[in-house]
Amino acid sequence: MKPEIKNAIIGGIAGTVVMTLMMMFIAPMLTGMPMDIAAMLGGMLGGYTMGMIAHIMMGVVVFPIAYVIAYNFLPGTPIIKGLSFGVVLWIAAVVMVMPMAGARFMMANIGGMMAVMASLMGHLFYGGLLGALAGGGATANTV
Repeated sequence: MKPEIKNAIIGGIAGTVVMTLMMMFIAPMLTGMPMDIAAMLGGMLGGYTMGMIAHIMMGVVVFPIAYVIAYNFLPGTPIIKGLSFGVVLWIAAVVMVMPMAGARFMMANIGGMMAVMASLMGHLFYGGLLGALAGGGATANTV
């Protein structure tokens, strides 16, 4: 069975908080520069506040709902499903979103391969928390 949306949203909240903190504090140690997704999104959406709202809405609402929809198509246990989903999000970010935000393909303008790896770490933490906290859904008791 699929996880409940409310549990997925709880996982999305936890994952978004952890990923945001990683972007603020861990990524600069790895890449030597800040990795501010809200600022990058804000460049496309009309300012930092709009970028942060988009980042939070995607992480807390949109991606958890997409995870619930994709749940049965993902392999493994809930945590593996979450990690797989995180990898899918990471690929979309590196190949599509970051180039549109001005970071170029494979984040060439914001740290290159180190930024790509930092992004992968963040997306794995996000997906893993999403999968772990969303769980596998309720199962019916049979006698």
